[in-house]
Amino acid sequence: MIIYDLKCEKGHTFEGWFQDQQAWNLQKSQKLVSCPVCNSSNVEIVPSSITIMGKDSRAASKLQEKEISPIKALQVLHQYIDKNFEDVGDKFAEVALKMHCGEEEKRNIKGTTTPQEENSLKEEGVQFIKIPMLKMDS
Repeated sequence: MIIYDLKCEKGHTFEGWFQDQQAWNLQKSQKLVSCPVCNSSNVEIVPSSITIMGKDSRAASKLQEKEISPIKALQVLHQYIDKNFEDVGDKFAEVALKMHCGEEEKRNIKGTTTPQEENSLKEEGVQFIKIPMLKMDS
């Protein structure tokens, strides 16, 4: 799995996960990759520190040897978010909009939104991503 930093024609940045370079090229050519903010399919790869570090073939081969399941990747992501993001609960849209407008200091936040709040945030140009919750079997 390769993670690319992407940017649309309007300057919105986001990540894309692809099986390999060929999968990226195919999906881009078929306009299957689009910006989550403005839905533009005019998207390009932008340099990232991970991409630059990945140029070392020894490091790349070690990464390929250590495969991780999608569930494990989500668990690691959730652990990171729990440790590094402030939980604002159902006030996510309100706090995100205040940060976007400069009324509050920018910081990492997490929380919940309604579909209507998500649409409002998108219309205002507030960048956010939705991450699926893990359902743990009891």
